[in-house]
Amino acid sequence: MQTHSPEHPIRILHLEDSLIDHQLVQRTLQKSALAFEIVQVDTLAGFEHQFEHQTVAAEFDLILADYRLPGFTAVDAWAVLGRHAKSIPFVLLSGAIGEAAAVEAIKLGMSDYLLKDNLAKLPHVITRAIELAQSRLAKEKASAELATSQQRLADFAEHLQTTIEQERAAIAREIHDDIGGSLAAIKFDLAWIGRHSADQPTLAHISSASDMLQHAVGASQRIMMNLRPAILDQGLAAALDWLCTGFEKRTAIKTSLNASLQSAGLDRGVQLTAYRTAQEALTNISKYAHCSQVKMDLSDAGGVLTLEISDNGGGISAGDLDKPKSFGLRGLRERAKTVGGWLDVGSSATGGTSITLSIPLMPATHPETQESFQ
Repeated sequence: MQTHSPEHPIRILHLEDSLIDHQLVQRTLQKSALAFEIVQVDTLAGFEHQFEHQTVAAEFDLILADYRLPGFTAVDAWAVLGRHAKSIPFVLLSGAIGEAAAVEAIKLGMSDYLLKDNLAKLPHVITRAIELAQSRLAKEKASAELATSQQRLADFAEHLQTTIEQERAAIAREIHDDIGGSLAAIKFDLAWIGRHSADQPTLAHISSASDMLQHAVGASQRIMMNLRPAILDQGLAAALDWLCTGFEKRTAIKTSLNASLQSAGLDRGVQLTAYRTAQEALTNISKYAHCSQVKMDLSDAGGVLTLEISDNGGGISAGDLDKPKSFGLRGLRERAKTVGGWLDVGSSATGGTSITLSIPLMPATHPETQESFQ
């Protein structure tokens, strides 16, 4: 915040057509402890001229204006100030302003007003107006810096999510090409040994090894599907149905999906966001919910894709949501933002937890997110 001293006096532009009133203002300020410089203008053209070729070093700290001047008012001067995009404290000092006009001036954004017969308060009014203006500017700067920081964080989160999906796709390809190929070769070798052996103990071991191998193949396919959900090629509803079916088999928790989609084709980034939200929600439910039923509802009514996952478990508290290490839900919120959506977490109708993802459906695509599927 700028401080004023004899080396850095307050620079005042005084819009006043009365030389006597201007001199009264000067004498009043001289009696105070304020260090100031004051420039008088008495026409609207002269007022505007002060800003047309003004350097940073010569900028005014405050405008002191009479309300009524020959041919114009302080409101006209305020409009000129706005055209030059100047944010300078503007104080009315007048003897001919009514209360209604003063209130209207404050509503326009002027800092304050003072009657000329109360001139002794002028130094205090000037100091307060400048301090408030500086405080407002500092707050605006802090807000702008915060917005920039939040945008950088959002950009980083989007980049991180894209990188994670690309890494998942790369790992899935390696599992398919290396592990999948090796498991297939072992399966063929076991089948060959089985065809060329009549020894019953050997055949029993081959049968047992084949069963274990089939389990490994199924596990690798499941891991690949979790890493890179190629089932999304069949549509979001099909992918979520596959998730629900697999979740119910693994956990014995009754899981149902109610899907009602009107859109023929959803943006791939939107589909992936919804899929990952459902995936993370089911993972959390299996760990913490202690429930017996999970319901998943999917719709695109009103041009908004809505996915709600609810359970009948013990619910989630505000404290749980605010835990420093609750990165799962925070990650889902950041992922939702990357496609213009948002995530809400609350209580379900059955007393458990409800996670709702909402994404406005727009024709815009997200090429970086789509790239992770290639």
